[in-house]
Amino acid sequence: MSDRIPFRAHPMLATLVPDPFDAPGWTYEEKYDGYRVLAYKEGERVTLYSRNGNDRTGTFASAAADVGRLRDRTLLLDGELVAFDRRKVSRFQLLQRGDVTQAYAVFDCLYRNGKDLRRLPLSERRAELESALGQESARLFASRRLAKNGLAAHRIAKRRGFEGLVAKDVSSVYEEGRSRKWLKVKVHQEEEFVIGGFSPPRGGRRHLGALLLGAYAGRELRFVGKVGTGFSEKTLASLAKTLAPMAVDRSPFADPPREPGATWVAPRAVAQIAFQEWTADGKLRQPVYLGLRDDKKPREVKLPAEFAAR
Repeated sequence: MSDRIPFRAHPMLATLVPDPFDAPGWTYEEKYDGYRVLAYKEGERVTLYSRNGNDRTGTFASAAADVGRLRDRTLLLDGELVAFDRRKVSRFQLLQRGDVTQAYAVFDCLYRNGKDLRRLPLSERRAELESALGQESARLFASRRLAKNGLAAHRIAKRRGFEGLVAKDVSSVYEEGRSRKWLKVKVHQEEEFVIGGFSPPRGGRRHLGALLLGAYAGRELRFVGKVGTGFSEKTLASLAKTLAPMAVDRSPFADPPREPGATWVAPRAVAQIAFQEWTADGKLRQPVYLGLRDDKKPREVKLPAEFAAR
């Protein structure tokens, strides 16, 4: 039997819904705040890919080594690379720092020992996953299920301070792209936004002031606010270096903000932002910078429908 997995998969993505729910035939898992990763174990070789196909093997070498030690000759696993704080809550910001232990929370198994599992129901794929992982460790484990009742699961996620939960139809096959068979409900507001510029530094700050953020409504990049907190001196220096080659003469926003001295940049960088809520006019309230993402394309960053129609 060949060790080569005969396909390369694109991840199945959950659809965001506004409210928690409970329904028969669904299971409810912790929503992790990290990097989506598909892990291919092909004999002695392990390769990790991000959701948009970037090779992450070197970046997450310890996770690749953990997958490599599993007993099966061929495996294709789908999960999230995460870093946990002291309360066992995953934090994207910690993963960005790179000075804490990384873990791989696996929630699906698409291929195992020559068998394509994608058309099997989730309940059977989960059983295959748990069998493949065997004895779990703190660095490699199956995604945590919260409660059998979806409303109770949401209360647990809220009490524990998780980003949210993912509800999954246990009869669903694995379908690439956005699906209504997987639904996500957020506890904390956290999204990706496109960087369209930055303001000049003021006071004792160096490098840059605040990032000017946007999201797409159709072909237009709309301004959603600016973020000036969540930065260390090292982060500010790194951001300035990253954004400097992207500088352009004109604002990329369809509705540019009045920001004296702003440096505009081509909309190529995506930032992860935590925030309290959306304001009535479609702006971010109390945003905090968490880090840059290179696993999501800027055009995938969409303005919520209620604001995009304006």
